Amino acid sequence: MNSLHQPAVLPRPASPTAHLGPNWFASVMGTGIVATAAAGLPVHLPGLRFVATVVWLAAAALLVALVVAWAVHLRRDRETALGYAADPVMAQFWGAPPMALMTVGGGALLLGPALIGQSAAVAVDLLLWGVGTGLGLLTAVAIPYLMMTRHRIGPDAAFGGWLMPVVPPMVSAANGALLVPHLPAGQARLDLVLACYAMFGVSLVATLVILPQLWNRLVVHRVGAARMVPTLWIVLGPLGQSITAAHLLGRAAAGVLPEPYAAGAQMLAVLYGVPVLGFALVWLALAAAITVRTARAGLPFSLTWWSFTFPVGTLVTGVTGLATRAGSAVLTTLAVLLYGLLVAAWTTVAARTVRGAWHGHLFLPPPR
Repeated sequence: MNSLHQPAVLPRPASPTAHLGPNWFASVMGTGIVATAAAGLPVHLPGLRFVATVVWLAAAALLVALVVAWAVHLRRDRETALGYAADPVMAQFWGAPPMALMTVGGGALLLGPALIGQSAAVAVDLLLWGVGTGLGLLTAVAIPYLMMTRHRIGPDAAFGGWLMPVVPPMVSAANGALLVPHLPAGQARLDLVLACYAMFGVSLVATLVILPQLWNRLVVHRVGAARMVPTLWIVLGPLGQSITAAHLLGRAAAGVLPEPYAAGAQMLAVLYGVPVLGFALVWLALAAAITVRTARAGLPFSLTWWSFTFPVGTLVTGVTGLATRAGSAVLTTLAVLLYGLLVAAWTTVAARTVRGAWHGHLFLPPPR
């Protein structure tokens, strides 16, 4: 009789690393963007930079912990670790580790000099940007290749996670632009600017291919499983990051690209950024409405909730860049409001993640 009234107890994995998927690195992305978005926010609030630095250090510590945990996972559960690439859903999240590396690296450049000095901050960012860029270009090719040749993809399979493997080159473009002034003048800067524009194109065109498939799935096959609804917010990632990259590359191109291309880069930052921002805000409204609708029926917590953080953060950095260029009070206000949304989302998701990890629920195999 007593057993009938006892609450169900979820099984715990033999080890916290036994089912440590690449999706865990989204927590580093979502934490790091809270710091980097604050660093460039177009308003200066007392103590904001100090708090941002603390959050960046937390993201860096989390990155180190996950890298170590992944090394243990690969050693003890090699078959499981390598098997993620064969899973049509989990494979998409291989885009998270390179973006986690570059997010922490960008934070080092923006917030680290006060702690570790300018030279060390640049060296850290160069290392993490280089490794992240290499891994990101690999995922941008390898995961679509697996989808085309090995994965079994149903007609209703498209979801926001399909963008994860192709977003890292856009992050490389934005963060690479920050590194341009720290390279020797001349050919090195020119080559990096051109490489960043090329990676901008890689991610942008891939996004333009994937978005119609996602829109079609939502219209024809409806929303789908509740646990996958947060991944709709991932669409904001390439949109916001591309606005950010266009702004930062325009700034980096000054004095590097010959005219009229340097001036064209400045124009592109606004003439590309504002229209894309318009669509991003429409998607934000759609994603929010679908999320609220789903939450009313029940939205179970999972690591996909980190999709509420990094994509919104890229929108903050993108709007911040546009506000700086245009001197717009409306865009400045929008950047602050979006940052408030980011902080609220991060606080909620981080707390739920800590609780889920403490109880061991998040270390169980992902549901099928």
